[in-house]
Amino acid sequence: MNRQNFLGHLALALAIVLVAAFVGQMRRWERSVRDSAPHDEAVSAEPETIVEMESQPARAEVLVRFRRGTSIDRIRAVTTRLNDRIADRFELLDGLTVVNDGDGLTAEAVAAEYRALPEVEYAELNFEIELVEPVADDDAEDESAAGLPYEGHIAHALRASLPDDPQFNEQWALNNTGQRDGKLKADINALDAWVKTKGSEKVVVAVLDSGVDYTHPDLVHNMWIRPPDIAAYADEQLGTIDDAHGYNAVANNGDPMDENGHGTHCAGIIGAEGNNGEGIAGVNWKVEIMPLKFMSAGGFGTTKDAIEAINYVVERKKAGVNVRVISASWGSTMYSRALRDAIARAGEAGIMFIAAAGNSSVNNDRSPHYPSSYDLPNVVSVAALNRRDDLASFSNFGVKTVHVAAPGAEILSTWLGGDYEEHSGTSMATPVVSGVAALVLAVDPDLSVKELRERLSKSSDPLDSLKGKVASGGRINAARAVVGN
Repeated sequence: MNRQNFLGHLALALAIVLVAAFVGQMRRWERSVRDSAPHDEAVSAEPETIVEMESQPARAEVLVRFRRGTSIDRIRAVTTRLNDRIADRFELLDGLTVVNDGDGLTAEAVAAEYRALPEVEYAELNFEIELVEPVADDDAEDESAAGLPYEGHIAHALRASLPDDPQFNEQWALNNTGQRDGKLKADINALDAWVKTKGSEKVVVAVLDSGVDYTHPDLVHNMWIRPPDIAAYADEQLGTIDDAHGYNAVANNGDPMDENGHGTHCAGIIGAEGNNGEGIAGVNWKVEIMPLKFMSAGGFGTTKDAIEAINYVVERKKAGVNVRVISASWGSTMYSRALRDAIARAGEAGIMFIAAAGNSSVNNDRSPHYPSSYDLPNVVSVAALNRRDDLASFSNFGVKTVHVAAPGAEILSTWLGGDYEEHSGTSMATPVVSGVAALVLAVDPDLSVKELRERLSKSSDPLDSLKGKVASGGRINAARAVVGN
Protein backbone atom coordinates (compact mmCIF):
# COMPACT_ATOMS: atom_id res chain seq x y z
CA MET A 1 0.00 0.00 0.00
CA ASN A 2 1.42 3.38 -0.93
CA ARG A 3 1.65 6.30 1.50
CA GLN A 4 -1.31 8.18 -0.07
CA ASN A 5 -3.67 5.18 0.18
CA PHE A 6 -2.53 4.52 3.74
CA LEU A 7 -3.31 8.07 4.85
CA GLY A 8 -6.72 7.88 3.16
CA HIS A 9 -7.66 4.69 4.95
CA LEU A 10 -6.41 6.09 8.26
CA ALA A 11 -8.54 9.21 7.83
CA LEU A 12 -11.62 7.09 7.06
CA ALA A 13 -11.07 4.91 10.13
CA LEU A 14 -10.71 7.95 12.36
CA ALA A 15 -13.91 9.43 10.95
CA ILE A 16 -15.84 6.22 11.67
CA VAL A 17 -14.51 6.16 15.24
CA LEU A 18 -15.50 9.79 15.81
CA VAL A 19 -19.01 9.24 14.40
CA ALA A 20 -19.52 6.17 16.63
CA ALA A 21 -18.31 8.08 19.65
CA PHE A 22 -20.65 10.97 18.85
CA VAL A 23 -23.65 8.64 18.44
CA GLY A 24 -22.82 6.88 21.72
CA GLN A 25 -22.54 10.19 23.51
CA MET A 26 -25.87 11.32 22.11
CA ARG A 27 -27.54 8.10 23.33
CA ARG A 28 -26.05 8.52 26.82
CA TRP A 29 -27.27 12.13 26.88
CA GLU A 30 -30.79 11.10 25.81
CA ARG A 31 -30.88 8.37 28.46
CA SER A 32 -29.70 10.81 31.12
CA VAL A 33 -32.37 13.35 30.19
CA ARG A 34 -35.08 10.69 30.13
CA ASP A 35 -34.09 9.22 33.53
CA SER A 36 -33.84 12.62 35.21
CA ALA A 37 -37.06 14.02 33.77
CA PRO A 38 -40.08 14.46 36.10
CA HIS A 39 -42.72 11.76 35.77
CA ASP A 40 -45.20 14.17 34.24
CA GLU A 41 -42.90 15.00 31.33
CA ALA A 42 -42.51 12.64 28.37
CA VAL A 43 -39.07 12.99 26.76
CA SER A 44 -38.93 11.21 23.36
CA ALA A 45 -40.60 8.20 24.94
CA GLU A 46 -42.38 5.30 23.31
CA PRO A 47 -46.19 5.25 23.80
CA GLU A 48 -46.06 2.58 26.52
CA THR A 49 -43.42 4.62 28.39
CA ILE A 50 -45.66 7.68 28.24
CA VAL A 51 -48.49 5.72 29.88
CA GLU A 52 -46.12 4.50 32.59
CA MET A 53 -44.90 8.03 33.27
CA GLU A 54 -48.43 9.36 33.53
CA SER A 55 -49.29 6.77 36.23
CA GLN A 56 -48.61 8.81 39.35
CA PRO A 57 -47.82 6.92 42.57
CA ALA A 58 -49.71 7.87 45.72
CA ARG A 59 -47.97 10.45 47.88
CA ALA A 60 -45.83 8.90 50.57
CA GLU A 61 -47.34 9.14 54.04
CA VAL A 62 -45.32 8.82 57.22
CA LEU A 63 -45.93 9.05 60.95
CA VAL A 64 -43.64 11.57 62.62
CA ARG A 65 -43.48 12.17 66.33
CA PHE A 66 -41.94 15.50 67.14
CA ARG A 67 -40.29 15.88 70.51
CA ARG A 68 -42.54 16.89 73.38
CA GLY A 69 -42.92 20.62 73.61
CA THR A 70 -42.37 21.28 69.89
CA SER A 71 -44.93 23.94 69.02
CA ILE A 72 -47.39 23.54 66.18
CA ASP A 73 -45.88 26.62 64.55
CA ARG A 74 -42.46 24.95 64.58
CA ILE A 75 -43.95 21.71 63.18
CA ARG A 76 -45.61 23.67 60.38
CA ALA A 77 -42.35 25.47 59.64
CA VAL A 78 -40.45 22.18 59.38
CA THR A 79 -42.99 20.49 57.11
CA THR A 80 -43.28 23.59 54.91
CA ARG A 81 -39.49 23.77 54.52
CA LEU A 82 -39.48 20.14 53.38
CA ASN A 83 -42.38 20.82 50.98
CA ASP A 84 -44.65 18.43 52.89
CA ARG A 85 -48.18 18.70 54.27
CA ILE A 86 -49.60 17.96 57.74
CA ALA A 87 -52.47 15.52 57.12
CA ASP A 88 -53.44 14.98 60.76
CA ARG A 89 -52.31 15.27 64.36
CA PHE A 90 -53.34 12.98 67.22
CA GLU A 91 -54.61 14.41 70.47
CA LEU A 92 -53.67 11.35 72.52
CA LEU A 93 -49.92 11.63 71.76
CA ASP A 94 -48.15 14.97 71.96
CA GLY A 95 -46.34 15.65 68.70
CA LEU A 96 -47.52 12.62 66.70
CA THR A 97 -48.21 13.91 63.20
CA VAL A 98 -49.23 12.38 59.88
CA VAL A 99 -47.11 13.93 57.13
CA ASN A 100 -47.76 13.70 53.37
CA ASP A 101 -44.77 14.11 51.05
CA GLY A 102 -44.79 16.78 48.35
CA ASP A 103 -41.64 15.88 46.43
CA GLY A 104 -42.40 12.45 45.00
CA LEU A 105 -40.03 10.68 47.40
CA THR A 106 -40.48 7.19 48.75
CA ALA A 107 -41.98 6.81 52.21
CA GLU A 108 -38.66 5.54 53.57
CA ALA A 109 -36.82 8.54 52.13
CA VAL A 110 -39.32 10.91 53.72
CA ALA A 111 -39.04 9.15 57.08
CA ALA A 112 -35.24 9.35 56.86
CA GLU A 113 -35.47 13.11 56.26
CA TYR A 114 -37.41 13.57 59.47
CA ARG A 115 -35.32 11.16 61.53
CA ALA A 116 -32.31 13.37 60.84
CA LEU A 117 -33.98 16.44 62.38
CA PRO A 118 -33.24 17.43 66.01
CA GLU A 119 -36.95 18.22 66.58
CA VAL A 120 -38.03 14.64 65.78
CA GLU A 121 -38.22 11.75 68.25
CA TYR A 122 -39.01 9.14 65.58
CA ALA A 123 -40.45 8.78 62.08
CA GLU A 124 -41.83 5.63 60.49
CA LEU A 125 -43.83 4.34 57.55
CA ASN A 126 -47.61 4.11 57.68
CA PHE A 127 -47.66 0.30 57.60
CA GLU A 128 -50.45 -1.77 56.08
CA ILE A 129 -52.26 -4.02 58.56
CA GLU A 130 -54.50 -6.97 57.78
CA LEU A 131 -57.17 -8.86 59.62
CA VAL A 132 -56.21 -12.04 61.44
CA GLU A 133 -58.43 -13.83 58.96
CA PRO A 134 -60.57 -16.81 59.90
CA VAL A 135 -58.81 -19.92 58.70
CA ALA A 136 -60.01 -23.23 57.33
CA ASP A 137 -59.88 -25.34 60.46
CA ASP A 138 -58.12 -28.63 59.97
CA ASP A 139 -59.03 -29.53 63.55
CA ALA A 140 -62.70 -29.71 62.58
CA GLU A 141 -64.56 -32.98 62.59
CA ASP A 142 -67.37 -34.04 60.28
CA GLU A 143 -70.68 -32.73 61.58
CA SER A 144 -72.01 -36.27 61.37
CA ALA A 145 -70.00 -36.91 64.54
CA ALA A 146 -72.37 -34.70 66.49
CA GLY A 147 -73.75 -36.38 69.55
CA LEU A 148 -76.79 -35.69 71.67
CA PRO A 149 -76.44 -32.66 73.94
CA TYR A 150 -75.22 -33.64 77.39
CA GLU A 151 -76.39 -31.65 80.41
CA GLY A 152 -75.33 -33.96 83.22
CA HIS A 153 -72.64 -31.58 84.47
CA ILE A 154 -75.05 -28.66 84.80
CA ALA A 155 -76.36 -28.23 88.32
CA HIS A 156 -80.14 -28.05 88.66
CA ALA A 157 -79.93 -24.46 89.89
CA LEU A 158 -78.14 -23.44 86.71
CA ARG A 159 -80.70 -24.69 84.20
CA ALA A 160 -82.50 -21.37 84.41
CA SER A 161 -79.34 -19.75 82.94
CA LEU A 162 -79.72 -21.54 79.62
CA PRO A 163 -80.80 -18.93 77.06
CA ASP A 164 -83.61 -19.56 74.60
CA ASP A 165 -81.51 -18.56 71.59
CA PRO A 166 -82.23 -21.32 69.04
CA GLN A 167 -78.59 -21.93 68.00
CA PHE A 168 -77.14 -21.87 71.50
CA ASN A 169 -76.59 -25.64 71.46
CA GLU A 170 -74.00 -25.08 68.71
CA GLN A 171 -71.99 -22.67 70.85
CA TRP A 172 -69.52 -25.13 72.33
CA ALA A 173 -67.25 -22.33 73.54
CA LEU A 174 -69.92 -21.31 76.05
CA ASN A 175 -71.27 -24.76 76.91
CA ASN A 176 -69.35 -27.76 75.59
CA THR A 177 -71.59 -30.79 75.96
CA GLY A 178 -69.43 -32.95 73.73
CA GLN A 179 -71.26 -31.88 70.58
CA ARG A 180 -69.50 -32.69 67.29
CA ASP A 181 -66.88 -34.83 68.99
CA GLY A 182 -65.98 -32.12 71.48
CA LYS A 183 -64.71 -32.64 74.98
CA LEU A 184 -67.19 -32.24 77.82
CA LYS A 185 -66.64 -29.01 79.77
CA ALA A 186 -63.91 -27.80 77.39
CA ASP A 187 -65.50 -24.35 77.46
CA ILE A 188 -65.28 -21.03 79.33
CA ASN A 189 -67.90 -22.08 81.91
CA ALA A 190 -70.32 -19.39 80.82
CA LEU A 191 -73.34 -21.00 82.51
CA ASP A 192 -71.83 -20.61 85.97
CA ALA A 193 -70.70 -17.08 85.16
CA TRP A 194 -74.21 -16.09 84.09
CA VAL A 195 -75.52 -17.00 87.54
CA LYS A 196 -73.39 -14.13 88.82
CA THR A 197 -73.86 -11.71 85.91
CA LYS A 198 -75.02 -11.68 82.32
CA GLY A 199 -73.26 -8.40 81.60
CA SER A 200 -74.18 -4.75 81.86
CA GLU A 201 -75.19 -2.01 79.45
CA LYS A 202 -72.95 0.26 81.52
CA VAL A 203 -69.82 -1.46 80.16
CA VAL A 204 -68.61 -0.39 76.69
CA VAL A 205 -66.37 -2.65 74.58
CA ALA A 206 -64.84 -1.13 71.45
CA VAL A 207 -64.46 -3.53 68.51
CA LEU A 208 -61.52 -2.20 66.49
CA ASP A 209 -61.98 -4.03 63.21
CA SER A 210 -63.84 -3.81 59.90
CA GLY A 211 -66.79 -2.13 61.60
CA VAL A 212 -69.96 -3.83 62.81
CA ASP A 213 -73.34 -4.41 61.18
CA TYR A 214 -75.12 -2.41 63.87
CA THR A 215 -78.52 -3.27 62.35
CA HIS A 216 -78.11 -7.03 62.89
CA PRO A 217 -81.19 -8.22 64.83
CA ASP A 218 -79.01 -10.06 67.39
CA LEU A 219 -76.79 -7.01 67.96
CA VAL A 220 -78.98 -3.98 67.52
CA HIS A 221 -80.04 -3.72 71.18
CA ASN A 222 -76.47 -4.11 72.44
CA MET A 223 -74.89 -1.48 70.20
CA TRP A 224 -73.40 1.66 71.71
CA ILE A 225 -75.19 4.83 70.71
CA ARG A 226 -73.71 8.18 71.66
CA PRO A 227 -75.68 9.51 74.64
CA PRO A 228 -77.52 12.79 74.04
CA ASP A 229 -75.57 14.51 76.83
CA ILE A 230 -72.22 13.87 75.08
CA ALA A 231 -71.28 16.17 72.22
CA ALA A 232 -70.43 14.84 68.76
CA TYR A 233 -66.80 13.92 68.22
CA ALA A 234 -64.66 16.89 67.24
CA ASP A 235 -61.16 16.72 65.78
CA GLU A 236 -58.95 19.69 64.96
CA GLN A 237 -58.07 18.40 61.50
CA LEU A 238 -61.14 16.27 60.70
CA GLY A 239 -63.78 18.63 62.02
CA THR A 240 -66.98 17.59 63.82
CA ILE A 241 -68.22 14.06 63.18
CA ASP A 242 -71.69 12.80 64.05
CA ASP A 243 -70.58 9.62 65.79
CA ALA A 244 -74.01 8.38 66.83
CA HIS A 245 -73.03 4.78 65.98
CA GLY A 246 -69.25 4.93 66.44
CA TYR A 247 -66.39 5.90 64.19
CA ASN A 248 -65.12 5.08 60.69
CA ALA A 249 -61.40 5.92 60.40
CA VAL A 250 -61.27 4.81 56.75
CA ALA A 251 -63.73 7.47 55.57
CA ASN A 252 -63.37 9.76 58.62
CA ASN A 253 -67.08 9.78 59.32
CA GLY A 254 -69.57 8.42 61.82
CA ASP A 255 -70.74 5.36 59.88
CA PRO A 256 -68.80 2.23 60.94
CA MET A 257 -71.01 -0.18 58.97
CA ASP A 258 -69.18 -3.45 58.31
CA GLU A 259 -68.60 -4.41 54.67
CA ASN A 260 -66.36 -7.39 55.39
CA GLY A 261 -68.13 -9.45 58.07
CA HIS A 262 -65.14 -9.99 60.34
CA GLY A 263 -65.96 -7.22 62.80
CA THR A 264 -69.60 -8.30 62.98
CA HIS A 265 -68.51 -11.85 63.79
CA CYS A 266 -66.26 -10.62 66.60
CA ALA A 267 -69.00 -8.36 67.96
CA GLY A 268 -71.47 -11.24 68.19
CA ILE A 269 -69.04 -13.32 70.22
CA ILE A 270 -68.72 -10.49 72.73
CA GLY A 271 -72.33 -9.47 72.93
CA ALA A 272 -75.00 -11.01 70.76
CA GLU A 273 -78.16 -10.40 72.78
CA GLY A 274 -78.89 -13.40 74.98
CA ASN A 275 -82.27 -14.99 75.68
CA ASN A 276 -84.05 -13.02 72.97
CA GLY A 277 -85.19 -16.03 70.95
CA GLU A 278 -82.85 -14.98 68.14
CA GLY A 279 -79.80 -16.80 66.79
CA ILE A 280 -77.08 -17.08 69.41
CA ALA A 281 -76.01 -15.69 72.78
CA GLY A 282 -72.89 -13.62 73.32
CA VAL A 283 -70.55 -14.00 76.27
CA ASN A 284 -72.51 -10.97 77.51
CA TRP A 285 -76.28 -10.98 77.17
CA LYS A 286 -76.16 -7.25 77.83
CA VAL A 287 -73.26 -4.94 76.92
CA GLU A 288 -72.59 -1.90 74.77
CA ILE A 289 -70.50 -2.57 71.65
CA MET A 290 -68.78 0.46 70.12
CA PRO A 291 -67.96 -0.17 66.43
CA LEU A 292 -64.65 1.18 65.16
CA LYS A 293 -63.95 0.73 61.47
CA PHE A 294 -60.36 0.98 60.27
CA MET A 295 -60.39 -1.96 57.86
CA SER A 296 -61.80 -1.85 54.33
CA ALA A 297 -64.16 -4.36 52.76
CA GLY A 298 -61.06 -6.27 51.64
CA GLY A 299 -59.77 -6.61 55.21
CA PHE A 300 -56.88 -4.14 55.00
CA GLY A 301 -56.11 -1.03 57.02
CA THR A 302 -53.19 1.17 58.04
CA THR A 303 -51.31 2.03 61.20
CA LYS A 304 -52.53 5.61 60.88
CA ASP A 305 -56.19 4.61 60.80
CA ALA A 306 -55.77 2.21 63.73
CA ILE A 307 -54.23 5.03 65.76
CA GLU A 308 -56.98 7.39 64.61
CA ALA A 309 -59.57 4.95 65.98
CA ILE A 310 -57.70 4.49 69.27
CA ASN A 311 -57.47 8.27 69.52
CA TYR A 312 -61.25 8.38 69.11
CA VAL A 313 -61.76 5.86 71.94
CA VAL A 314 -59.52 7.78 74.34
CA GLU A 315 -61.31 11.03 73.53
CA ARG A 316 -64.72 9.42 74.08
CA LYS A 317 -63.46 8.03 77.40
CA LYS A 318 -62.40 11.53 78.41
CA ALA A 319 -65.86 12.78 77.40
CA GLY A 320 -67.51 10.37 79.85
CA VAL A 321 -68.10 7.15 77.87
CA ASN A 322 -67.30 4.11 80.02
CA VAL A 323 -65.27 2.30 77.38
CA ARG A 324 -62.98 -0.15 79.19
CA VAL A 325 -61.90 -2.68 76.55
CA ILE A 326 -60.62 -2.53 72.96
CA SER A 327 -60.90 -5.87 71.15
CA ALA A 328 -58.38 -6.19 68.29
CA SER A 329 -58.50 -9.27 66.03
CA TRP A 330 -55.82 -8.27 63.53
CA GLY A 331 -52.10 -7.92 63.26
CA SER A 332 -48.80 -7.54 61.45
CA THR A 333 -45.19 -8.58 61.83
CA MET A 334 -44.15 -4.92 61.45
CA TYR A 335 -43.25 -3.08 64.65
CA SER A 336 -44.75 0.39 64.93
CA ARG A 337 -43.57 2.62 67.72
CA ALA A 338 -46.45 5.00 67.05
CA LEU A 339 -49.06 2.24 67.42
CA ARG A 340 -47.35 1.00 70.56
CA ASP A 341 -47.43 4.50 72.03
CA ALA A 342 -51.12 4.86 71.17
CA ILE A 343 -52.00 1.55 72.88
CA ALA A 344 -49.93 2.55 75.91
CA ARG A 345 -51.82 5.85 76.09
CA ALA A 346 -55.11 3.93 76.02
CA GLY A 347 -53.84 1.92 78.98
CA GLU A 348 -53.09 5.12 80.88
CA ALA A 349 -56.72 6.10 80.23
CA GLY A 350 -57.90 2.84 81.86
CA ILE A 351 -58.57 0.87 78.67
CA MET A 352 -57.57 -2.79 78.25
CA PHE A 353 -56.30 -3.83 74.81
CA ILE A 354 -57.03 -7.49 73.98
CA ALA A 355 -55.31 -8.74 70.82
CA ALA A 356 -55.14 -11.85 68.65
CA ALA A 357 -51.87 -13.81 68.85
CA GLY A 358 -52.03 -14.69 65.14
CA ASN A 359 -52.79 -17.68 62.93
CA SER A 360 -49.37 -18.73 61.62
CA SER A 361 -48.58 -21.60 64.03
CA VAL A 362 -45.44 -19.77 65.14
CA ASN A 363 -43.79 -18.95 68.46
CA ASN A 364 -44.34 -15.24 69.09
CA ASP A 365 -41.45 -15.25 71.56
CA ARG A 366 -39.18 -15.69 68.53
CA SER A 367 -41.22 -14.08 65.77
CA PRO A 368 -43.31 -11.25 67.25
CA HIS A 369 -46.82 -10.52 66.04
CA TYR A 370 -48.11 -7.00 66.64
CA PRO A 371 -50.02 -5.54 68.38
CA SER A 372 -50.32 -8.67 70.54
CA SER A 373 -46.54 -8.77 71.16
CA TYR A 374 -46.22 -5.24 72.50
CA ASP A 375 -44.91 -5.59 76.05
CA LEU A 376 -47.43 -3.25 77.67
CA PRO A 377 -49.34 -3.65 80.95
CA ASN A 378 -52.73 -3.21 79.25
CA VAL A 379 -52.15 -5.74 76.42
CA VAL A 380 -53.54 -9.28 76.63
CA SER A 381 -52.46 -11.66 73.85
CA VAL A 382 -54.85 -14.53 73.07
CA ALA A 383 -54.21 -17.98 71.58
CA ALA A 384 -56.95 -20.25 70.20
CA LEU A 385 -58.21 -23.65 71.38
CA ASN A 386 -60.31 -26.24 69.58
CA ARG A 387 -63.37 -27.98 71.05
CA ARG A 388 -61.16 -30.70 72.58
CA ASP A 389 -59.06 -28.25 74.64
CA ASP A 390 -56.06 -28.58 72.35
CA LEU A 391 -54.14 -25.60 71.08
CA ALA A 392 -55.61 -25.08 67.61
CA SER A 393 -53.21 -26.13 64.86
CA PHE A 394 -53.22 -22.63 63.33
CA SER A 395 -52.72 -20.71 66.58
CA ASN A 396 -49.58 -18.78 67.43
CA PHE A 397 -48.22 -19.30 70.93
CA GLY A 398 -45.44 -18.07 73.23
CA VAL A 399 -44.88 -18.74 76.90
CA LYS A 400 -43.52 -15.20 77.36
CA THR A 401 -45.65 -13.18 74.96
CA VAL A 402 -49.05 -14.94 74.72
CA HIS A 403 -50.99 -14.65 77.93
CA VAL A 404 -54.08 -16.83 77.80
CA ALA A 405 -56.04 -19.12 75.47
CA ALA A 406 -59.73 -19.23 74.58
CA PRO A 407 -61.99 -21.20 72.23
CA GLY A 408 -61.30 -20.12 68.66
CA ALA A 409 -62.11 -23.01 66.31
CA GLU A 410 -65.52 -23.48 64.68
CA ILE A 411 -67.07 -20.51 66.46
CA LEU A 412 -70.60 -19.60 65.43
CA SER A 413 -71.45 -15.91 65.48
CA THR A 414 -73.27 -13.06 63.76
CA TRP A 415 -72.58 -12.14 60.12
CA LEU A 416 -73.64 -9.54 57.60
CA GLY A 417 -77.26 -9.24 56.52
CA GLY A 418 -78.71 -10.70 59.71
CA ASP A 419 -76.96 -14.00 59.05
CA TYR A 420 -74.77 -16.32 61.17
CA GLU A 421 -71.56 -18.06 60.18
CA GLU A 422 -68.95 -20.32 61.73
CA HIS A 423 -65.30 -19.29 61.55
CA SER A 424 -61.99 -20.18 63.16
CA GLY A 425 -58.97 -18.17 64.22
CA THR A 426 -57.35 -16.32 67.09
CA SER A 427 -59.65 -13.59 65.77
CA MET A 428 -62.50 -15.56 67.34
CA ALA A 429 -60.65 -16.36 70.59
CA THR A 430 -59.87 -12.67 71.19
CA PRO A 431 -63.49 -11.45 71.54
CA VAL A 432 -64.19 -14.40 73.87
CA VAL A 433 -61.61 -12.92 76.27
CA SER A 434 -62.89 -9.39 75.61
CA GLY A 435 -66.37 -10.62 76.51
CA VAL A 436 -65.15 -12.20 79.75
CA ALA A 437 -63.37 -8.94 80.62
CA ALA A 438 -66.69 -7.12 80.16
CA LEU A 439 -68.46 -9.64 82.43
CA VAL A 440 -65.85 -9.01 85.12
CA LEU A 441 -66.25 -5.25 84.81
CA ALA A 442 -70.03 -5.62 85.13
CA VAL A 443 -69.41 -7.05 88.60
CA ASP A 444 -66.30 -5.06 89.57
CA PRO A 445 -66.46 -1.81 87.60
CA ASP A 446 -63.64 -0.13 89.52
CA LEU A 447 -60.94 -2.65 88.66
CA SER A 448 -57.78 -1.10 87.26
CA VAL A 449 -56.27 -2.33 84.00
CA LYS A 450 -53.57 -4.12 85.98
CA GLU A 451 -56.10 -5.81 88.26
CA LEU A 452 -58.30 -6.85 85.34
CA ARG A 453 -55.37 -8.38 83.48
CA GLU A 454 -54.29 -10.33 86.55
CA ARG A 455 -57.86 -11.51 87.12
CA LEU A 456 -58.16 -12.90 83.60
CA SER A 457 -54.85 -14.72 83.84
CA LYS A 458 -55.00 -16.11 87.36
CA SER A 459 -58.57 -17.38 87.03
CA SER A 460 -57.81 -19.45 83.92
CA ASP A 461 -58.08 -23.25 83.92
CA PRO A 462 -54.65 -24.95 83.63
CA LEU A 463 -54.38 -27.29 80.63
CA ASP A 464 -51.64 -29.77 79.83
CA SER A 465 -51.87 -28.74 76.18
CA LEU A 466 -50.89 -25.17 77.10
CA LYS A 467 -47.87 -25.88 79.29
CA GLY A 468 -44.91 -24.05 77.84
CA LYS A 469 -47.21 -22.49 75.23
CA VAL A 470 -48.89 -19.54 76.97
CA ALA A 471 -47.89 -17.55 80.03
CA SER A 472 -50.90 -18.49 82.18
CA GLY A 473 -50.87 -22.09 80.96
CA GLY A 474 -54.63 -21.93 80.89
CA ARG A 475 -57.97 -21.44 79.17
CA ILE A 476 -60.05 -18.44 80.16
CA ASN A 477 -62.72 -19.28 82.75
CA ALA A 478 -65.57 -16.78 82.90
CA ALA A 479 -67.10 -18.13 86.11
CA ARG A 480 -63.88 -17.98 88.09
CA ALA A 481 -63.04 -14.58 86.62
CA VAL A 482 -66.30 -12.92 87.72
CA VAL A 483 -66.00 -14.20 91.28
CA GLY A 484 -62.29 -13.35 91.45
CA ASN A 485 -60.66 -16.74 92.04
